[in-house]
Amino acid sequence: MKTIDQLLDEGVRGRRVFVRADLNVPLDGTTITDDGRIRAVAPTVARLAEAGARVVVASHLGRPKGAPDPAFSLAPAAARLGELLGAEVAFATDTVGESARATVDALADGRVAVIENLRFNPGETSKDDAERGAFADRLATLADLYVGDGFGAVHRKHASVYDLPARLPHAAGQLIATEVGVLKKLTDDVKRPYTVVLGGAKVSDKLGVIDHLLEKADRILIGGGMAYTFLKAQGHEVGISLLQEEQVPAVQGYLKRAEEKGVELVLPVDVLVSPEFPDLKTKAPAHPTTVAADAIPADQEGLDIGPLTRELFASKIADSATVFWNGPMGVFEHPDFAEGTQAVAQALVDSAAFSVVGGGDSAAAVRLLGFDENAFGHISTGGGASLEYLEGKTLPGLAALED
Repeated sequence: MKTIDQLLDEGVRGRRVFVRADLNVPLDGTTITDDGRIRAVAPTVARLAEAGARVVVASHLGRPKGAPDPAFSLAPAAARLGELLGAEVAFATDTVGESARATVDALADGRVAVIENLRFNPGETSKDDAERGAFADRLATLADLYVGDGFGAVHRKHASVYDLPARLPHAAGQLIATEVGVLKKLTDDVKRPYTVVLGGAKVSDKLGVIDHLLEKADRILIGGGMAYTFLKAQGHEVGISLLQEEQVPAVQGYLKRAEEKGVELVLPVDVLVSPEFPDLKTKAPAHPTTVAADAIPADQEGLDIGPLTRELFASKIADSATVFWNGPMGVFEHPDFAEGTQAVAQALVDSAAFSVVGGGDSAAAVRLLGFDENAFGHISTGGGASLEYLEGKTLPGLAALED
């Protein structure tokens, strides 16, 4: 896999470099509420611009239906990228149309442009190879070189991620190189004890990674909404908590395998419950109560791990050499249910372990709760991509960058 360092050594001045970034940031209207992904790709863009390239940045944002939708415009991300670079960033109001062509043609050496949301074109996400390829052909006319640096999208077989690199000389950006290097420390050269902390809403999103990690990890800590399917699999009442009943047999199988393999699978021993889901807009007090994990009332919903579980999880993290964390421990967006997620983050900060925060909601929680990002070994920009890499899957966007 060619690196951006090699590309720069070969010379990029005056050449149009297409950077597939991940600018898929959360928006409140047109206000970016977490710019972590933009900050993550900015160094690659800056290095190319400083070397005299004409940089064309492209990304998706959200899930538009293959047509323009102002709610998913990349205009706010382009403006923020310009602020981070300290230079004006041009913005094209389409992907491969007149605006994109004119904007790219007007670029001077060392200048940067962002084209509109790639998913405004149905060819970007099409499952039809020909339709995807046709869109990639049109994107290829905008550039001379390709740099893949959108790690959060490399698990997608999309036109700009998978098909476009085949049409242009290509290299991996600084962010992707860093992400892959970190993930190799979680798969190929793991320092032990190796602890994995999994949370989030659905156990079905994590089945593959749990299956794979039962062969790799020394212990797996389960929190978040997915924990209630595990508790149900042990025969406990979970009230009106989030539950994937159809996954109970699979989870029972994992519990059995963990025991047979000597992998410590740690579940909550107490939880915070409430009769209703909290109001995340007003943040009105929810007045939760703490109950044992095997004594959740039938009319209550588990919304965070309890204080004993926080201490238990922190102790398991404390004596680890490597920790991977993906998924919050509860409804961290509400202050009454943020302490579990905060406790896990603090335990990672306090630990001497090499710690990786696996993107998505976990990364957002770290920033929302006010932690210094530099206190962690690495904060990934791609939750789904990280999980699929740990599952041992071939990621289309990484395979496309191989020589």
